[in-house]
Amino acid sequence: MLQAHSYLWHYLWIAPNVLLLVLAVLIWRRGLHKQFPLFLIFAVVAATVQLALYAADILPSVSAEAWWRFFWAGSLVEALVKFAVIGEIFGCVFGQYPSVSRLGKRVISGVGAALVLIATVAAAYSPIDNPNYTVISRAHILDQTIYMVECGVLLSIFLLASHFRLRWNHRVFGIALGLGISACVHLADWAVTSSGALYHKRELLDFLNMATYHICVLIWFYYLLGRPKVAATSAVFLPEHTLSVWNQELERLLQK
Repeated sequence: MLQAHSYLWHYLWIAPNVLLLVLAVLIWRRGLHKQFPLFLIFAVVAATVQLALYAADILPSVSAEAWWRFFWAGSLVEALVKFAVIGEIFGCVFGQYPSVSRLGKRVISGVGAALVLIATVAAAYSPIDNPNYTVISRAHILDQTIYMVECGVLLSIFLLASHFRLRWNHRVFGIALGLGISACVHLADWAVTSSGALYHKRELLDFLNMATYHICVLIWFYYLLGRPKVAATSAVFLPEHTLSVWNQELERLLQK
């Protein structure tokens, strides 16, 4: 069952992306695209790219090298849209406080730049896992770089929101949670693969990634389409007026 082109393999590749397209349609019909336009674009683009990759994989006329080139291009397009979604998440969480938002942007920009540098160094020293097909190694390195930066930026947003004790919107939290879980599992997969462990059982890690992505799509369904539950006891949040004071003081400092 845990083999390429098994029934489970076909299901885990097709089902999450079909569900993601269904989610995009439901987001549009419920008017949520006005609140999350970039996530709607991400859902359509990610699902379309993955279904196109699936079709190319099962077509005998598509060579392995051509498939990996398409994978490389698709990963790059997905990454650009995904980082746009992360920017949308940041705006939803911090947009109410302009000065706090500007400070957060500076912090996250610094973290992002550091992560890009670290990812570049890691990519430079990454072993070539398939010397006969350098395009495969380049695709793996690109994925490693994308998920490393994505994990770090999302973690920075969670930490900043926690520091200021900002209340998360139910749907925004779900989008961030799904992206974070997917990125962390893919990054862990890269770490295991680069260490040489399970190298000859690569398909097991592929199944793990596909199953995780399926779970993330279900998480997006739950948070975006479900009704938020009202907690019986509310957590202790930083008072609204305190954040306003933070915002005013930061405004004054940033204008100096």
